[in-house]
Amino acid sequence: MTHEALRGLGIARSRIAVAALNPHAGEGGLFGRQDIDVSAPTIAKAVADGLDVVGPIPGDTVFVKLRAGQYDAVVAMYHDQGHIPVKLLGFEVDPGTGKWQELSGVNITLGLPIIRTSVDHGTAFDIAGKGIANERSLIEAIDYAERLASNA
Repeated sequence: MTHEALRGLGIARSRIAVAALNPHAGEGGLFGRQDIDVSAPTIAKAVADGLDVVGPIPGDTVFVKLRAGQYDAVVAMYHDQGHIPVKLLGFEVDPGTGKWQELSGVNITLGLPIIRTSVDHGTAFDIAGKGIANERSLIEAIDYAERLASNA
């Protein structure tokens, strides 16, 4: 699904990393066997099917490698594993005031019968109606949805 979504975004030959579920990808089974027993065989099948997929990559380094351009996407194993680094990379904070200056980040949910994109910062009920919300992430989410729809 990630490969198809990236193709819909104009990336013909995508490089996909799969984040490990366990710390340090399980340390050879010492911290859990899910990465060995479930993730690795699934990744091997994707590679056998001709996809450029690597992993499981430890969650504490995979997003740094994504930012460095080594991958086009990361498949996270659970919500916060993906959302925390996206927010750290997309939110700019004024060091003097500690307030957010810019917000950027889009969540794309795959595997649904519809195209679903959303802002990564949530609903922002705390600032609703105050005229201070930043629309950047909403515009980015709409742009991604439009790109995915036009290439579906």
